[in-house]
Amino acid sequence: MQIQIKCSCGEGSCPEWAIIEVQGVVEVQPSFQDRLQNLEIGQLCRPSSQENYTFTIGYHELTGSKVALKKPMLVLKKVKCMDIDQSSDNQSPGTELEVVGIIRHRILFKTRPKALISKPQPVVKDRASAAAASSSVQT
Repeated sequence: MQIQIKCSCGEGSCPEWAIIEVQGVVEVQPSFQDRLQNLEIGQLCRPSSQENYTFTIGYHELTGSKVALKKPMLVLKKVKCMDIDQSSDNQSPGTELEVVGIIRHRILFKTRPKALISKPQPVVKDRASAAAASSSVQT
């Protein structure tokens, strides 16, 4: 059986995708088990123009880097189509694979996550206002 692959975006203009690779397991809370589609698990940021990334999941922050894959991978979508056999009048369902994107890089998070602890930020006065306040108290 032949499976045809077609790309409608044109050669060289397929959307770029990336793989996010974390060490360990990302577990879903039981209340979200039935709603996994479009579930946001964290926020991925690239804070500078370098190839460093941060991935914040809940109260944990991971730091990673972009790594090129040895061989690119395709992201495919299965499309069922009706094949018409010219030799007979039988129609048999066929399958085509449509190219959705291409993966050339992965973002690798290989270090332990840093715990983000939310505490109230201390109020920092600038030196000029602190000096003025102390001089007015002395007089």
